[in-house]
Amino acid sequence: MADGEVEKEGERRVNHNGCFRHELKYRIRYPQYIELISRLRKIARPDGHVNEDGKYLIRSIYFDNYEDKALREKMYGLSRREKFRIRYYNDDFSFIALEKKSKEGDLCRKIDAALSKEECLLLLHGQTGWMRGHTSPLVRELYAKMRYQMLCPRVLVSYMREPYIYPAGNVRITFDSHIRTTMYHRDFFEERVRDIDTAEVPGDMVMEVKYDAFLPELIRDIVRTNTIRREAFSKYAACRRFG
Repeated sequence: MADGEVEKEGERRVNHNGCFRHELKYRIRYPQYIELISRLRKIARPDGHVNEDGKYLIRSIYFDNYEDKALREKMYGLSRREKFRIRYYNDDFSFIALEKKSKEGDLCRKIDAALSKEECLLLLHGQTGWMRGHTSPLVRELYAKMRYQMLCPRVLVSYMREPYIYPAGNVRITFDSHIRTTMYHRDFFEERVRDIDTAEVPGDMVMEVKYDAFLPELIRDIVRTNTIRREAFSKYAACRRFG
């Protein structure tokens, strides 16, 4: 399967060809979530890969270099930036994805490549020789940037995601809660993750709205309220506050 065509247990990639999509983010409180979700459930369907509670657990291992290139680009508000991460779901290592997320203003693009658990463990322990001749261009790109930009795994970010899909406009709305971060240890694949909550206010969530060329009026009316506002929120940046 080529880069950009990964399908994963727990989240099916909406955009298989790696094209840019619009991405809007909102910081919301729990009462706002209740209001939004009560309206959204009337018109949108849950993602087909959720657990019985309508959610799934996401863990992402983010890469950065010793100068914190990705973190600084986010903090300085650069309109064009990228970051690499390894992602898996519900603590299931049978499917692991390497992802590169590119941003240009409000537009984002994700390219994926599947990794085996053995490949992932080698990568996390600094054994990268196998990446040089890999069949995936994305794996080879990360190999080059680990060598020349000195990228390395920096932090494990975990959160619960509640996703909804609205077919018109290829809209995907997600509610991310319980955002947690590891601190200074680097045992990313430990059986029991030791992490801490990053929320400044208990119950805080992040709502993300992603769509292709247009946002349908029904969805626009739901997210356009006087009680929420857009924010350039980064889970990676929020978690790096702790180390």
